[in-house]
Amino acid sequence: MSAPLILGAIVVLLAIVIIARTVNIIQQGYVGIVKRVGEFHSVRQPGLTFLVPLVDSMVLVDIRETPRTGDKQDVITRDNVTVSVNATIFSQVVDPKLALFSVSNYFIAIDQLSRTTLRAIFGGMSLDDALSQRERINAQLQAQMESVTDKWGIRINRIEIVDITPPQMILNALALQKTADQEKRAFILKSEGQQQSQINIADGQKQAQIKTAEGDKQSAILRAEGLRQATILEAEGRAQAVETVYKAIKDAAPDPILVSILQLDTLSKFANSENAKLVVPVETAGLLGAAQALRSVLDGVPTAAKP
Repeated sequence: MSAPLILGAIVVLLAIVIIARTVNIIQQGYVGIVKRVGEFHSVRQPGLTFLVPLVDSMVLVDIRETPRTGDKQDVITRDNVTVSVNATIFSQVVDPKLALFSVSNYFIAIDQLSRTTLRAIFGGMSLDDALSQRERINAQLQAQMESVTDKWGIRINRIEIVDITPPQMILNALALQKTADQEKRAFILKSEGQQQSQINIADGQKQAQIKTAEGDKQSAILRAEGLRQATILEAEGRAQAVETVYKAIKDAAPDPILVSILQLDTLSKFANSENAKLVVPVETAGLLGAAQALRSVLDGVPTAAKP
């Protein structure tokens, strides 16, 4: 092969390398940090970008939100209980220059920072608080980490505690406590149900007694009304009878002799009754005396002898 062909091939190869290093495409979600002769030069946005060959170099930085779940680590709570904890951190690069030049590896830095912050936060809490206040732990962890990561151009969007695992002995005790609480709640609900049932029964009996009393009251009112009507009708009947008898007697105009005979007839009816006592008006008593005297005279008259 001749020298001119070799030289031409070398020139073409160098041209391809220069073009490849000059023309770059940055994908969406990334930015390019351009260093010129080892020093920061500029930040290139997504799209087509050009570099100075053999002088510029570019590092791509992911500016999307990145979730990272750390490994489980053992931490000690304020009441000296060891628990295993891990968390998921959602971070995002907001300043690519600081992310590259303020810390050597921001992924490792965030992971180590989360581990130390978790130990500090759990060290100031009891086990009960740690198990029941995850939102509080997330907020404190995010606030304390952001105070450091802001200097690295990293924003902590949120932090979620994935798991908090106490020792097996603690889990057994918690299970027994939960069972006791459930039994207690069941007894409370049962007693409340019995109480409500007794209240309902008492209310039902009360309403029944009220209804019965109202019915008795209405019945007594109706009986009294019926008795009143019967008494009125009976009195009206007697009044009409007396009025009729009185009118008949008045129309007949009886003399004293007839009245006396009627009185004697009435007394004879009284005498035939079963009463042990007999009340006689004063006027009638005089009449009886006259009748007795008349009977004595009649008894003294001798009777005629029979033939």
